[in-house]
Amino acid sequence: MENATPDRRDGAIVILGTYVMLFVLGALEGLVGCFHYSGTLGSVPAAALAFAVVAFVTCVLAAWGMRTPTAGLMPAVGWFVASFVLAMATPGGSVVITNTAAGKWFLYGGSACAAAGVLVAFAAKPRSRTSKAGR
Repeated sequence: MENATPDRRDGAIVILGTYVMLFVLGALEGLVGCFHYSGTLGSVPAAALAFAVVAFVTCVLAAWGMRTPTAGLMPAVGWFVASFVLAMATPGGSVVITNTAAGKWFLYGGSACAAAGVLVAFAAKPRSRTSKAGR
């Protein structure tokens, strides 16, 4: 008869896979944002601000959902990697994120929001997975 309790290695693989997927989610947010940050609403860089808020919300919700602050760090790291790699100039001088107000709001505002999301995730210190019965 098989043991009814799950194997510890299976749980660790699922958690590791979730962290990798959160990293990929953050990288995809940064990738999509790098190519669509320039949408404006009048003179306000609305798309850049929206992508920054999405980075913040993703970090906070990842930490809340996994109940560990490290999960909030993973989308932020993915966002930073994708955004800053695409912000670097190529040898020919081409850039993806231009030196415009929208580009600055996307890069710096997104960085600040991702960092704030990580800080909120670590400051909130979600409760552990096992809670005491009756509370």
